[in-house]
Amino acid sequence: MPGEKSFAEKLIHSFDKVGEQKMLSKGELLLKEGDVETNLYLVLTGAIRVFYLSEFEEQTIRFGYKGSLINSLSSFIKATPSEFYIEAIRKSTIKIISKNNLLKLVNENEESLRQYIQLLETSITQQIDREIDLLIKSPSERLKRVLERSPNLFQEIPLKYIASYLRMKPETLSRIRNS
Repeated sequence: MPGEKSFAEKLIHSFDKVGEQKMLSKGELLLKEGDVETNLYLVLTGAIRVFYLSEFEEQTIRFGYKGSLINSLSSFIKATPSEFYIEAIRKSTIKIISKNNLLKLVNENEESLRQYIQLLETSITQQIDREIDLLIKSPSERLKRVLERSPNLFQEIPLKYIASYLRMKPETLSRIRNS
């Protein structure tokens, strides 16, 4: 219908209307492993990362910066304990909307539900792209693929986290970028 807001516009409006704004300090955790994710976060400023903590190292799996929606998706959908941590890697401002408020919006009408499904499909596709990146042996090819999807990554995210995301040492990433 003409004049009807898109789901994205309604979602942004919901963040403004019922969402909570929060300032995060660098290093502050939004979610810890074992917590159940009950929120969706919109990054207004700064940078956020989702990471997995193994017995050997932290493995960054996703970034969020201005305009990004981020959470521990599997925990959010299944209401099970998260395997991930979510951390501010720079001073950040986020808006938070609860799962209950999101579901009210999603269930308003059939079009909202359809657009929510598209949002989930995009998230799933991004995860598949990420898995493919990890299967690529060449570090320079992994970097190339990531930069095709996120050309401003180096302006938003510190090098050491990008290196972790790409499964390489920061020195290797610097060498590839400089060659």
